[in-house]
Amino acid sequence: MLGNTFGRMFRVTTCGESYGKGLAAICDGVPPGMPLCDADIQIELDKRRPGQSAIDSPRQETDQVTIFSGLRDNITTGAPVGMIIHNVDTMPQHVKEYEEVKDLIRPGHAEYTYRVKYDKYADWCGAGRASGRETCMRVAAGAVAKKILAREDIHVVAYVKKLMHIEANVEGMSLQELDENSLKNEIFCPDLETAEKMIEFTRQIKDEGDTVGGVVEIIAQGVPPGLGEPVFDKLSASLAHGLMSIPAVKGCEIGAGFGSAMMKGSECNDIPYMKDGRVRFHTNNSGGIDGGISNGEEIVVRIAVKPTSTISIAQPTVNMATMQDAELAAITRRDATICGRMCAVAAAMTRMTLLDHLMMWRGYDTVSGIEHNLGW
Repeated sequence: MLGNTFGRMFRVTTCGESYGKGLAAICDGVPPGMPLCDADIQIELDKRRPGQSAIDSPRQETDQVTIFSGLRDNITTGAPVGMIIHNVDTMPQHVKEYEEVKDLIRPGHAEYTYRVKYDKYADWCGAGRASGRETCMRVAAGAVAKKILAREDIHVVAYVKKLMHIEANVEGMSLQELDENSLKNEIFCPDLETAEKMIEFTRQIKDEGDTVGGVVEIIAQGVPPGLGEPVFDKLSASLAHGLMSIPAVKGCEIGAGFGSAMMKGSECNDIPYMKDGRVRFHTNNSGGIDGGISNGEEIVVRIAVKPTSTISIAQPTVNMATMQDAELAAITRRDATICGRMCAVAAAMTRMTLLDHLMMWRGYDTVSGIEHNLGW
C-alpha cells in the first residue's frame, strides 16, 4: 500500500488501522536540540479524541501517545521521532458488528473501492486504513511540527466556520480569540452563541438518525513571504494535497476561493502598499498566496467536510459476495458530525505542510538553528 508518507524534508509516515493493535507515526526531519515530550503531543490529540460529548462517537479511545524514538532526556536528537498509540476500545462485539456486514457496501464508505484495489484482503473491520481513526497520527505529527513552527513565530488555528446552514461570525476576532473560544465547546466554534445553535442542531439531526457536515476554516499567521515552489509544488497545491487527503474532506478553497469566480478583476485583486518598510495588501482574496508562493499575509483555507457516512437509517446497497442488491441497516458507533474533531486534523496537516515548505526554502540547518563549526 503506497501513499502513507507526506512531505519532502519534514517527512511523516503513518501506519495502523481502526481496529488493529495500534497506530504509529515516524517524523523524519525533526531538528536536534528541541524540547519535546509526550505531553506536547497529548494536548493536540485530546482535541480530536472520541467519546468526549454527546455529538461525538461513543468509542472510548484514550489516545495516549508514547514517543519511543528520537529523544534523549526529552530533547530531540535529530533522529526520526517515533510515536505510538494503542487502540483500547476494540471489544469483540464491535468487531462482530462489522464482520456481519463485511460484504455489504456501506454508502459513503470505502468498502467497494478498497475491495476493487485489494481484493478480499482489504481490511473490513471499522474501514481499516480508510477509517478516520488513522488521523490521530496526523495530529501527533502535526504537534511536532507545531513546536518547530512556534520557534519561527508561525501559528495555526482551525475552527468550525459553518455547520450546514448555520454560519459563525468571527469578524474582528484575533487568532488567540479564535483558538481560545473554540476550545470552550465541543463543536470547536469560536462564535459561542452560534456554537450553541450548532450543537443543538446536531443533536436534533442525531435524534433523526442522521448526520451533518460543514466547513472548517484554517488560518496561519506569521508565515513569511517566499514559501512555495513554482509550478507543481506550489504552497497552495501542497495545502490542498494535505487537506484533501483527510477522510471526509470533499472540497478545499484558499482565500476568496470559489467566491472569486463571482468577482471582477478589479474586485478580486489584492492591492499592495508599503507599511513599515515591507509590502502589505489592503485585502486578502488570495488567502496569503500569490503564484503559489506565500506573500506574508495570513494563509486562509477552508475545507468542506461531508456528513458522517454511517447513519441510523436503512439504505439500499449491494452485497459484494453475491453481487445482488441488498439493504443495510445502521450499525456501529459514529459521530453525529465530525466537523469539531476535524479541526485538530486540519490544523495538523497545515502545520506539516508549512514546515515542509519552510525547510525546502530555507534549508534544514536554518530552520533547526544549528551552526556547524567544524574548523574546515
